[in-house]
Amino acid sequence: MRKKAPRTAVALGAGLLAVAIALTGCTGGGGGGTSGNTKSVSQSDIDKAMKTPTNLTFWTWVPNIKDEVALFEKKYPAIKVDVENVGQGAPHYQKLRTALKAGKGAPDVAQIEFQYISSFTVTKSLLDLTPYGASDLSSQYVPWVWNQVKQSGGIYAVPQDSGPMGNLYRKDILDKAGITSPPTTWDQYATDAAAVKSKTGVYMSNLASSQAGQMLGLLWQAGVKPFGYDGVKGVKVDVNSAEAKKVVAYWQDLIQKGYVSTDPDFTDSWYQGLANGKYAGWLTAAWAPVFLQGTAAKTSGLWRAAALPQTPGAKPASGNWGGSSDAVLKTTKNPIAAYELAKFINNDQQSTLMFANKQFLFPTLNATLKDPAFVNQAAPFYGGQKVNELFAGISTTVDTKFEWLPYMDYAYSSYTETMGKALAAKGDLSAGLDAWQKALVSYGTQQGFSVNK
Repeated sequence: MRKKAPRTAVALGAGLLAVAIALTGCTGGGGGGTSGNTKSVSQSDIDKAMKTPTNLTFWTWVPNIKDEVALFEKKYPAIKVDVENVGQGAPHYQKLRTALKAGKGAPDVAQIEFQYISSFTVTKSLLDLTPYGASDLSSQYVPWVWNQVKQSGGIYAVPQDSGPMGNLYRKDILDKAGITSPPTTWDQYATDAAAVKSKTGVYMSNLASSQAGQMLGLLWQAGVKPFGYDGVKGVKVDVNSAEAKKVVAYWQDLIQKGYVSTDPDFTDSWYQGLANGKYAGWLTAAWAPVFLQGTAAKTSGLWRAAALPQTPGAKPASGNWGGSSDAVLKTTKNPIAAYELAKFINNDQQSTLMFANKQFLFPTLNATLKDPAFVNQAAPFYGGQKVNELFAGISTTVDTKFEWLPYMDYAYSSYTETMGKALAAKGDLSAGLDAWQKALVSYGTQQGFSVNK
């Protein structure tokens, strides 16, 4: 588990499509196969590669991931893995892109968040893992998660963790307001927000002005499709659709009535707010329950978890906020060993359970999501509730058909300057979406994409 702080734009330099042309020839060979391989790799090829002395470099920000890597090295003693943390967020991606553009220094395997995979496939930087057997893994992962690593007929990473969204709330504050159970519909959420403010003076929740990920997760839950990408040049930008404006109108009403705050998140004052009862809840992701235990330790026993409020009559639905994968760089000289590393740490049951219970990454593998060692944990911080089990169920309700732009770095930074400003000012969120739409269309066109055509 890790903090999902706001992302800043990475300087991309020349147009993305131009960069893609420059990187097309950056392939490597050796290690039992070539990175440009389009034919299925045989088991004998795999056996040979995994017995050949090989050194791999793995860039990741997950703490103590050497424990999972050690399991891989124990199974394949000929393979040695150098784990490097070159930074999280913008520093990680900037160094990765710089190494790819230079044609040297890139790792064999790199951790990449779901929303940034397309920004690397557009530059032809990632190895299609299909010939190495990745398609055989599809049924082992939550369907929406698998779709995040599958693009344009190729499979470009192995899922590692995800962030299906739910509602963490203060039971004591809701009790004080006369609310005996968490709201199950958005109408009830608004009614309860009014009661909480009136009887306790506390905000029902916080919709961070600095956090595009949270807003996108809420749009995702509502069935909004703000982005689209055909894998080549075609891009769809529709962040100001009628459906999206309906969602933000709901929040604008609660914000302007003083029921919901818009404080920037992952700041000292926001941490203090969680710890001191400024907010009665947090609409957040599956990585947050453990995070909150450290941030608001003195409130142990007061919190509970629930699904997001729903639309009456509709199927249960959630969105996602966060999550990452491990991708093999097309420049690797050891594609088989690199893929086997990405596969092993995210598919081996011992490794994935270690991720879940020691690093607190929310699982993407079906077997781990059903493992009693994960789902049966009772959390004292949440009154003994089985929070992992709750979020495991929520994960099955996330819409499978949510896409990203190939320039999400810019999408996040421009959100701060458009929607973020509207939220901070408690102003016109519809106009904020319009401004964001304009910025995304303009940037995409400048980068050489065919936007909404």
